[in-house]
Amino acid sequence: MSHPTLTDPRALALHRARADGSAWFLHEIARDEVEERLKDVNRTFTTPAVVTAHPEVWGDLLRGAQVVEAADTLDLAPGAHDLVLHVMNLHWADDPVGQLIQCRRALREDGLLLVVTLGGETLTELRAALAEAETEVTGGLSPRVAPMGEIRDLGALLGRAGLALPVADRLPLKVRYRDILHLAADLRAMGETNALAARRRGTPPRALFARAGAIYRAAFPDGDGLRATYELVFLTGWAPSDTQQKPLRPGSAQARLADALGVPELGAEKG
Repeated sequence: MSHPTLTDPRALALHRARADGSAWFLHEIARDEVEERLKDVNRTFTTPAVVTAHPEVWGDLLRGAQVVEAADTLDLAPGAHDLVLHVMNLHWADDPVGQLIQCRRALREDGLLLVVTLGGETLTELRAALAEAETEVTGGLSPRVAPMGEIRDLGALLGRAGLALPVADRLPLKVRYRDILHLAADLRAMGETNALAARRRGTPPRALFARAGAIYRAAFPDGDGLRATYELVFLTGWAPSDTQQKPLRPGSAQARLADALGVPELGAEKG
């Protein structure tokens, strides 16, 4: 089955190769959050794997982990792992549910998948400023910021991938930049600049980014600079197991809420 092409893999690989590591703050925050979440699980994982495009940041997170290159087809053997981390890459995947299915197949029974990715609120200000500026300057629009998934949609992918006990939550972040060029420099340093397959090729008009910067500063000021939003979305799910908790069937409760609260139960009014 073919999927729409979101990403230009050659451009993405080039941007990541040029990332200089001077703006890894999103990865560092995500890594700290992942470590805390694994502590909360309170389980010792013996055969972990980490799917990442940035092994220089994530490669030493878990002792003895298999570090797997982020790609359309993941180098994960079926049933080989009790923990799979998929970090900071799902927002560039042409087939995100396919990525989760591959991770699910790599898990042993009752193994854990933990994903962290950029969510739909990321760079909403930049997206709006560029769209308005490009409409004014060129009379048209070109995709310039990746269409990242909303938390509800991302959470639904866990069930589609066959994972049990799915949970999705988010960590919004606000960052102040001096100007739009300062923001663009951080995105280059992260390897997160425009790698969309449908992007307009060629050099954009010089006036475009100057106008976008003025619109951005006017609409989203932050002190003497401007505000940028990032959203980290965390997804967790487990390979199904008979030992896991199961939700009760509707109508199978053995006690009434009214009894627990010590109040009389009121019947529904009939018309």
